[in-house]
Amino acid sequence: MVTRVPRQPVVDALREEWSTLDTLVSGLDDDQWAAPSVLAGWTVADILAHITGTEWSLTGRDVEALRDVSALGHVKNPIGELNERWVDHYRARSRQQLIDDFHEVIETRLTALAGMTEREWDAESFTPAGPDTYGRFMRIRIFDCWVHEIDIRDSLNLGVPDDVLPATSARKEMVASLPFVIGKRAGAPAGSTVTVDFTGVAPRAVHVAVEDRAAVVPALDGPADTTLTVDLVEYARLIGARPTADPSKVAVTGDERLGEKIVASLHYLI
Repeated sequence: MVTRVPRQPVVDALREEWSTLDTLVSGLDDDQWAAPSVLAGWTVADILAHITGTEWSLTGRDVEALRDVSALGHVKNPIGELNERWVDHYRARSRQQLIDDFHEVIETRLTALAGMTEREWDAESFTPAGPDTYGRFMRIRIFDCWVHEIDIRDSLNLGVPDDVLPATSARKEMVASLPFVIGKRAGAPAGSTVTVDFTGVAPRAVHVAVEDRAAVVPALDGPADTTLTVDLVEYARLIGARPTADPSKVAVTGDERLGEKIVASLHYLI
């Protein structure tokens, strides 16, 4: 089943998230820029290098490997190796060169996205979640950038994101994975129902029913067997197994055993 995603809200959310990241990193002093991040092996600057490199990759640009990165502990797959090549590329360049490249690539990408036809937007594409539409891929890009904004903020104790538009798109992407988390990873039994009540910057209650397979449903016939209440930013930390994640911040009501299994199964990002 393909995911058709309206184009303009996604493009607008990407634009807003990239603008937020630009403002965030431009206001850092040199010590903050070079500070270790919450991501193993990376500095705060490396996070921006990763985002910049990923967007360059989507234009068809590549960089040569400066070393063998496959044995690094935090590199898990070929995408991780590509990420590390871009990080190495920008480590050899100045802060201003990286920021200038970030500005250039986001303008290039926004122009390309604005020029796409609906057919191109809805065409089948590679995505980190498996084959789907190009539009879904771009929603995943919002999610990735938004999560990395959290990483930068957590690394420097700079609070949490407060832009609703990108947070809403990121939430939709996280919701798309709820059946996988609840049905497959946590093994919720057939007939069970779960509500995940997201609070914070983009609140929403999301319902999942498990029949032959788990699925997001518009509503339930009655109260869910298990309800998880969690701040959206905290949920993002948990699914990414960030060192700042705190499972105790997920409030579980109803079937506590199932709820605890779901909380223990949240990490799925690689």
